[in-house]
Amino acid sequence: MRRTIDWDEDAVVIIDQCALPGAFSTLRLRTVDELIDAIRRLAVRGAPALGAAGALGTAMSALRHGADHAAVEADAKRLAEARPTAVNLSWGVRRALAKLPEGGQAVLVEAKAVLDEDETANRQASARAAEAILDRCARRPLRLLTHCNAGRLATVGWGTALGVVWHLHTAGHVEYVFADETRPLLQGARLTAWELAQAGVPYRVLPDSAAATAMARGLIDCVVVGADRIAANGDVANKIGTYPLALAAARHGLPFFVVAPESTVDRTLPGGEHIVIEERSAAEVTEFGGRRVAPDDAAVFNPAFDVTPADLITAVVTDQGILPLA
Repeated sequence: MRRTIDWDEDAVVIIDQCALPGAFSTLRLRTVDELIDAIRRLAVRGAPALGAAGALGTAMSALRHGADHAAVEADAKRLAEARPTAVNLSWGVRRALAKLPEGGQAVLVEAKAVLDEDETANRQASARAAEAILDRCARRPLRLLTHCNAGRLATVGWGTALGVVWHLHTAGHVEYVFADETRPLLQGARLTAWELAQAGVPYRVLPDSAAATAMARGLIDCVVVGADRIAANGDVANKIGTYPLALAAARHGLPFFVVAPESTVDRTLPGGEHIVIEERSAAEVTEFGGRRVAPDDAAVFNPAFDVTPADLITAVVTDQGILPLA
């Protein structure tokens, strides 16, 4: 399938990201409950893809419940709350829900428009960011570091941070990409590495804790990441581990770029301290491959995201331009 998430007849169809890289499979989700479960267990993930999921889930509910707007609004609320940090999820829900007075088909048309616009927006943002990186980095070809997964799997069909890689690689400007493994669920080792391999881009997977050492050894020219929510002042919430990367990049004088669609910017929040950070199950930390690796009574701190202050970021690039940073 061309898209990570799409609509097919009466179902939301997604690439099952929990199965990668061992198997490429798709899931047909026919109910809002099935979609919410897929969101919570990260079968579909990434801020732009979640925006599409929110819109399509709202359309699914509207087509099912018809004139029962209260039922649709209840489903929309559950969808929006399935993951609290990624602003695109609630944004997609709100955008589709606004068409509810016009009927279920109008909601579906709007949801499909969210999908079409997402790929265009991410191509524009990543192309702009690629140009900015080339302006900033004198060395060619470039050695890039990325964190988590911000490729087509995190979007409808192109990518944000990895979208930058696709542009630069096509132009012959990439030597290799360092992909942080991204603990605890290994989105970098499982998903980013898979995407880079599929695209024929040279890459190396490294432990999150080795990134600063790679910088110190002169192996990295630039850090480029995606975002799950961007505050009005430019503070960025992204996958846990992004903040220490920004600190290390600042220490070593490396540019640190954030790439996202404009829909990820939440101008209702003045700063990152207002972003709600999702905390996930302790089992993600205490277990590995289904086997317990920590003592039974181990307490766990497992935030899914952290906030990188704007003063550590070289530029936040969206399809609408470069965001002014406080």
